[in-house]
Amino acid sequence: MIALPAGTRIWLAAGVTDMRKGFDGLAALVQSTLEHNPFCGHLFVFRGRRGDMVKLLWFDGDGLCLLAKRLERGRFVWPQASSGSVSLSSAQLSMLLEGIDWRRPQRTWQPELAA
Repeated sequence: MIALPAGTRIWLAAGVTDMRKGFDGLAALVQSTLEHNPFCGHLFVFRGRRGDMVKLLWFDGDGLCLLAKRLERGRFVWPQASSGSVSLSSAQLSMLLEGIDWRRPQRTWQPELAA
């Protein structure tokens, strides 16, 4: 993943998005539905109907970047809301892109003894 500058906000677009949309379609969606400026430097994440693909839209200062990821098995965990947006931390985004439930991360193992 490309390292995002400090202070970059990450927004999940709640609900489903038509994954046929490209740069212009997703930027228009950010502007009209999410009511954000797509050129502000924030990262916007969209999920398709099947839930196995996400697209990320980010303005890096020179132009729009469009990244896509498809899971071969499983689905991306998404908020239940049908509209609006949810803010994530960069750690939560990393978990989301790995297919981990970012809403309730749990440690799978904790050490019991130091020696």
